[in-house]
Amino acid sequence: MFTGIIEEKGTVKKMKRVSEQTVEMSIGSEKVVEDIHVGDSISVNGICLTVTNFSVTDFQVDVMPETIKSTSLNELCEGDGVNLERSMPANGRFGGHFVSGHVDGTGKITRKEADENAVYYDIEIPEEFTDFFIMKGSVAVDGVSLTVFDVMPNAFTISLIPHTVSETILGDKKQGDTVNIECDMLAKHVYNMVPKQSMEQKDGINQAFLRD
Repeated sequence: MFTGIIEEKGTVKKMKRVSEQTVEMSIGSEKVVEDIHVGDSISVNGICLTVTNFSVTDFQVDVMPETIKSTSLNELCEGDGVNLERSMPANGRFGGHFVSGHVDGTGKITRKEADENAVYYDIEIPEEFTDFFIMKGSVAVDGVSLTVFDVMPNAFTISLIPHTVSETILGDKKQGDTVNIECDMLAKHVYNMVPKQSMEQKDGINQAFLRD
């Protein structure tokens, strides 16, 4: 479990393609490796990956076929920056929102526009994803917890403050770039549960249904 509050920007030091859809990655880090163990979960651009080895300057992870197919990791090259976050400690502060590290899919930046101290991004997504978006709701973009400022039939808008621009790789993204999207976990659960339960109720959602 993560919060979407990025701890540092790491660097892809090595990408070894084991097979067509399997990759071993080595990621350079300063802060994350200060407290890391084999088997730990690390969010890399919003993707939960397991530490297989580490040193004082980097850590290694394996990327399986499903992750390659459904995320933007396949587009990474050696030298690219990545957002890093260690899993949330039980006694830590919760500054973002519930982020599982299980990416739903990718989106494409279609607009990047500065306005005063904010930078606005429009991100195109599969139309079915928008069922999980509401104004002022939450979304994780490349692992960054952000607030939704607008929802369109196949896109949404986010706004970055200067700190997020400088401290995450989103500040370097440009129009046409691909980003990882994790829709709000609570919205997905509600969407999945309510229609099934309400169909069992002859009167749909009513006081008795809500009471139950």
